Amino acid sequence: MLRDGFDIGLWFVVGLVFTVTAVAALVLAAMARADAYRAADKQTKNFWLIMLGVTVLVNFLGIFFLQIAGLVASIVFLVDVRPALRQVSGGGGRRGGSSSDGPYGPYNGGR
Repeated sequence: MLRDGFDIGLWFVVGLVFTVTAVAALVLAAMARADAYRAADKQTKNFWLIMLGVTVLVNFLGIFFLQIAGLVASIVFLVDVRPALRQVSGGGGRRGGSSSDGPYGPYNGGR
């Protein structure tokens, strides 16, 4: 009996993690500009919105093997597409730097 309660709680947490990941990816995909997808040479914004929207829907329906496929799509977006979008949109992750900054600080042209 205790084991059954643990299994239900575990599956609830797993499903919640899948759903939160998919919703976060969907929101981030919706916030990016459509031309950034083309500039980053990724699929279109509509493609990602549909893919991640279906993923959110599948997570709410609770179809486990499709949830796993949706999690893979969400991870691909978060790990591959979003950093490329940020790079072409000018949000490369550095805050307050200039265009002459290198990986270890400002480049002063050998001065």
